[in-house]
Amino acid sequence: MASSDAFLKLPTAYATNDTFPSSFSTKHHEITASPSFSKSRFEAYNRLQSAAVAFGEKLPIPEIVALGGQSDGKSSLLEALLGFQFNVREVEMGTCRPLILQMVHDPTALDPRCRFQEEDSEEYGSPIVSSAAIADTIKSRTDAMLKKTKTAVSSKPIVMRAEYAHCPNLTIIDTPGFVLKAKKGEPESTPEEILSMVISLASPPNRILLFLQQSSVEWCSSLWLDAIRDIDPTFRRTLIVVSKFDNRLKEFTERWEVDRYLSASGYLGENTQPFFVALPKERTSVSNDEFRRQISQVDSDVIRHLKENVKGGYDEEKYKSHIGFGCLRDYLESELHRRYKEATPAILALLEQRCSEVTAQLNLLDSKIKATSDVAHLRRSSMMFASSICNHVGALIDGAADPDPEQWGRTTDEEKSESGMGSWPGVISDIRPPNSTLRLYGGAAFERVMHEFRCAAYSVEYPTVSREKMSNITLAHARRGGGRGIEEAAAEIARAAAKSWLAPLLDTACERLAFVLRNLFDLAIEKNQHHFDYGKKTGDMDGYVGFHAALRRSYYCFIQDLAKQRKQLVRQHLDSVTSPYSEVCYETDLLFGLGPKSTFSYRSSCLDFSDQENIPPVNNNKDQEKLLKAAGEASMTVPETPSPDQPKEQGNFIEAGARKHHPRILGESKMLGSQRGSQAGSAYSEICSLAAQHFARIREVLVERSVTTALNSGFLTPCRERLMVALGLELFAVKDDKFMDMFVAPGAIDILQSERESLLKRQKILHSCLNEFKTVATSL
Repeated sequence: MASSDAFLKLPTAYATNDTFPSSFSTKHHEITASPSFSKSRFEAYNRLQSAAVAFGEKLPIPEIVALGGQSDGKSSLLEALLGFQFNVREVEMGTCRPLILQMVHDPTALDPRCRFQEEDSEEYGSPIVSSAAIADTIKSRTDAMLKKTKTAVSSKPIVMRAEYAHCPNLTIIDTPGFVLKAKKGEPESTPEEILSMVISLASPPNRILLFLQQSSVEWCSSLWLDAIRDIDPTFRRTLIVVSKFDNRLKEFTERWEVDRYLSASGYLGENTQPFFVALPKERTSVSNDEFRRQISQVDSDVIRHLKENVKGGYDEEKYKSHIGFGCLRDYLESELHRRYKEATPAILALLEQRCSEVTAQLNLLDSKIKATSDVAHLRRSSMMFASSICNHVGALIDGAADPDPEQWGRTTDEEKSESGMGSWPGVISDIRPPNSTLRLYGGAAFERVMHEFRCAAYSVEYPTVSREKMSNITLAHARRGGGRGIEEAAAEIARAAAKSWLAPLLDTACERLAFVLRNLFDLAIEKNQHHFDYGKKTGDMDGYVGFHAALRRSYYCFIQDLAKQRKQLVRQHLDSVTSPYSEVCYETDLLFGLGPKSTFSYRSSCLDFSDQENIPPVNNNKDQEKLLKAAGEASMTVPETPSPDQPKEQGNFIEAGARKHHPRILGESKMLGSQRGSQAGSAYSEICSLAAQHFARIREVLVERSVTTALNSGFLTPCRERLMVALGLELFAVKDDKFMDMFVAPGAIDILQSERESLLKRQKILHSCLNEFKTVATSL
């Protein structure tokens, strides 16, 4: 829940700045209030914890998290704290799902009463007395959750409340035990999943870490101590327990040996003092009274062994308060209640804030439910939202760096791949425009595509025309007579080539530009959410899936219509410059310089286009100079557009300014010029040269004069000026019943009502917890 994250930003010094005392002194008892008041505080935290689990609230409640490897004695310790056995190790509850044990000291409960919190609810089920039934419930709930989530482990805890006359007021979260290798039948990733889940459970700074490690493991070779150190580097909130301490006792004969081991110096730091605990080894079924007697007997045996079997005994003043299960239990209960007391003011403030937030959410939900029948309200809110999206689209076109281009932008290759248009039709070389590797969007990406189109257009190779095709065109024009027959034939060939080769480029350019503009919708939504988070409310449309889908569909249709219209427009420009009535092909001196003495003048009524031509060359230096001059102008290099990238030309890649010609085009012009010097009478070569120059002129006029302006104004201006009008006509200029189809889907009211009931329930629980904590706070 987004609103609950606010708790994570509030101070938690009450849980993080404390360190565990080096010894267990009476000051812990001094700060604890009377038993009855301490119990009421404990009950208040238990109810708050249950509510947090049920509703997914993230509240920094002081909690104890038990950590350790499998077989390190964690389950035995939990049973000892409860004061009765229920075969927790047999069901292996710790390997798959956490268990929150809420131990409640109730003098009237001579037999333990255990109740499990219902899944996704703060309610508890009926009491369970049988230990076998308790174990079965844990196992069945674990199996059901793993089957539901289809995982080997689950971080969703089981909450068990145990009321008993012989257990302390204590709450511990039991976590899965660390393992090095998955068991047979379990996924290989189980150890990593357990470690990740335990780290997640132990990371919140409000939690006390209770780390168990058996005494047979040396600190220098501990497998899991480093994992705990990664979570809590200085052990400021970690309590270390050495389990199975009785296994180590037989190694001690001298006092210095015992004291050195108990100090754990050199590995845990001077301010970290472990507890040393031994518990009964026998797992036979005994009565609860006998089980507790055995625990007390083991404590006495350990102390007696240290006094009687170790020469000089041990430093009782320094270490006695840390030896034995009884000392550990008293310390845990006292430490948890001390932190409860310190945290109460902060928790009270957080509850007041959370209650206000839930109330605000409830009011908002009531407004939504009311709005389902308030057409005027929905129209206002949706129009404000749509207008905001249109404004953001315009801002992105004009240039923006928010949202982050590295996340939302695309490179040229990514644009090609996602748009489904990998290469430019008819272009053999791979076009690499400047800035192709940068992640761009909006106006910057639009300009890059425009530049890429110009590069692609200028890299198109003039197509080779067969002699048969040329003969059919040229001889028909020659029949008409006159000195312009040849040039008009060349112009017609060039016009046909331009239509054939440039038209697909124009269509591709329109599709690529439309793709860039379509992507702006998601960016505008993100940008609008960012502005909304900072208090710039533009109409609350969250949850109205139908409206969002309709808005997106209308925007896409608007861009698609623009692309269709631009295709028709640029095709009209292409038809214009390739029209027989266009003067584009006759604007150079070369094309007006053909006279009666030109190489192209007819010497007979029929021209020979065969491979072997017998027409003798005619020396006409003036006409030859004009031809060479025109060829040079057609292949002239124009300065490039400035770019952050340095244009370069390498291999088969074209990475340069839009007007820079490929070397093969310039080479072709030189070849044709050379050909004219050696074979001035070759009509085929002369017409090919003239047609290539016509083609270059058509392309230049089309790209530089017509298409660039048409695409810029045809796409960008409507997005700035007509987008809101177009969306408004489609979405809002309709009758109320059709308009409401976007907001009231079948079952939508039921969903809103169900959400409202859930919020009401949460509000009730939180207010109850708030009142309870107010009572607790008055006695601090």
